[in-house]
Amino acid sequence: MRLLGEAKALVSDYALLAVLDARRATLRLAWLLGTVLVAAVLVVTAWLALVAGGIVLALGQGASWPLALGIAAALNLVGAGALAWWAKDLVSEMPFNALIRSLRGEAPPA
Repeated sequence: MRLLGEAKALVSDYALLAVLDARRATLRLAWLLGTVLVAAVLVVTAWLALVAGGIVLALGQGASWPLALGIAAALNLVGAGALAWWAKDLVSEMPFNALIRSLRGEAPPA
């Protein structure tokens, strides 16, 4: 009977440890996501400042407003296209593909 009580206490201690560890991991993930969000905002504002500086530079060289804004927009679209081309491989593979293959007993792709 004492062995059963000790086993229950041990399982309870492990469950408490798992809950506390999950809580700690959740808090760290929240801090990490918040930090990434702030960093992303800072990068976007820096990029906007660079684009605005480029527009001002083009206007100083005698370009018209439509031309300067068109060049800035074209550069942004080229950058977005390059990122989309790079990201297409990330989207092409379904999540947990390797796990599903393993559960089905399939060989990994070459």
